[in-house]
Amino acid sequence: MMTMPKASNRQSDTVKKARVASQDHTVGKRIISKSVLGLISLFMLVPILIVLLSWTQPVADIWTHMREYILPQVLKNTAILLLMVTVISGTIGTALAWVTSMYRFPGQRFFAWALMLPLAIPAYVFAFVTIGIVDFSGPLQTGLRDFGISTAIPSVRNVWGAGIVLSLAFYPYVYLLARQAFLSQGRRAIEAGQMLGLSRSRVFFRLALPQALPWVIGGLLLAAMETLADFGAVSVFNVDTFTTAIYKAWFGFFSLTTAAQLAALLIGVVFIVVLFEQYWQAKRGNAVTQGNSRRFETSIPAKYAMTLLCTVVFFIAFLVPFLQLVYWTAMNFQQDFDARYIGFVTNSLLLASMTTLFIAVLAVIIAWVKRQYPDKSTKLMTTLANLGYVVPGTVLAVGVFIPIAWLDNQLIAFGITSHQVLSGSVIVMLLALSTRFMTVSFQPVDRQLQRLTINQEAAAKLLSDSPFQRWRQVVLPVLSPGVLTALLMGFVEVMKEMPITLMTRRQGWDTLAVRVFEMTSEGMWARAALPSLLIVLVGLIPVWILLRQSDKTG
Repeated sequence: MMTMPKASNRQSDTVKKARVASQDHTVGKRIISKSVLGLISLFMLVPILIVLLSWTQPVADIWTHMREYILPQVLKNTAILLLMVTVISGTIGTALAWVTSMYRFPGQRFFAWALMLPLAIPAYVFAFVTIGIVDFSGPLQTGLRDFGISTAIPSVRNVWGAGIVLSLAFYPYVYLLARQAFLSQGRRAIEAGQMLGLSRSRVFFRLALPQALPWVIGGLLLAAMETLADFGAVSVFNVDTFTTAIYKAWFGFFSLTTAAQLAALLIGVVFIVVLFEQYWQAKRGNAVTQGNSRRFETSIPAKYAMTLLCTVVFFIAFLVPFLQLVYWTAMNFQQDFDARYIGFVTNSLLLASMTTLFIAVLAVIIAWVKRQYPDKSTKLMTTLANLGYVVPGTVLAVGVFIPIAWLDNQLIAFGITSHQVLSGSVIVMLLALSTRFMTVSFQPVDRQLQRLTINQEAAAKLLSDSPFQRWRQVVLPVLSPGVLTALLMGFVEVMKEMPITLMTRRQGWDTLAVRVFEMTSEGMWARAALPSLLIVLVGLIPVWILLRQSDKTG
């Protein structure tokens, strides 16, 4: 009779020990997971911190020259470019989004996706093609002279030409978000406005645009950040901005400290833009697309005016540059293509593949930890890990190179090596590129992981005790489309990237983007066409994926 309570006590103790062990295991997993996330965040944050700490080492003589002769022009050009890109890309992107989402006109279905294609052409490629076409010896002025028209076209090699080109290159950011906003509004509110006697134009300005404004401004801020980060296009136009000033301070004045301090100033400007972007993103929220298949009818002249508008933008922003690249490539292929191109392509593919695989693995880790432990500290570390995308490549190049150069000097000082082994290596480029494009991989992975419901996870735990089996049978099938998109998007972004590779590579280790820079810096527009065309063709892949996803939601 007395043994029964003892047995019951033993079972109770066993259950308590099992619960404690389970809790300890859960706490241990949480600590390990968040520690890994913290290390990744710190890894991504180090280049930015290094740049900001550069102000502890002032370089008075160089800064006197910079302050008197360079900074005023840099600030002026940056302000002009931001203003032009905001106004022009905002106007073009919003207008095209409105007509393609709300009206039916000849070519509407084609232009709805074709107007996104300029995203496949890097801004620096668009820049040198533009100059090559409109220069005195270019096909435009040559053709005009053949017809007896000798009127000189004003030079575009200035800040105004750069502003127009950057606006045409970045308007798709505004177009994509604004079109999603207009599609999500539906027709009922707009039809109600018309029933109250409002004209179509007044409906747009008083009803549709105010509702879509957070989305439009979100696209404008993306275009503004791309403008601040641009190096190649402004170099082609010989326009001094922060990115070119950083490059000149490093390779012209041979002052890495001055370059870092300029980079710190640029970070301040970028973070102001980021704060605006986060504010408007919070206001934008999650609009649900209602899938409008019905569109407004209008007069025949208005329909053809819409077709003409879309055609002009599509021709100028994509078709003409693309065909010009094809023409130049065909004309100079035999002269330009040689054994060096095997190295250019191999280096580009190697760097893009290594970076893409690395950040894809990190993206899966970050997204999974964020899902498992969605507290404030996890969200903060996730934000820090993805902060590099808003930082220009020139800034990250400086931020990564400084600690690597210091580590090389320490290895030499301790006699471990007699020369620099890390500076200029693929490791430096890999670190900088990973920091820059982490969010490109993280966003599609995170969005796809959100499709995994709590019920699916619970069912997986009931079906299998093995975490590996649960991942293989449940998580990976859901996650794989996001990982594929992350790999493709990251691959193409690295292929197009110029300043990081240009500034951190070892001498002679060139990629397709570096080849474009070398040819355009010498004014050889036609010889820059072959590497540019290869980059553009690769860039069409993620644009196509983006368009398919947009079609599913729009």
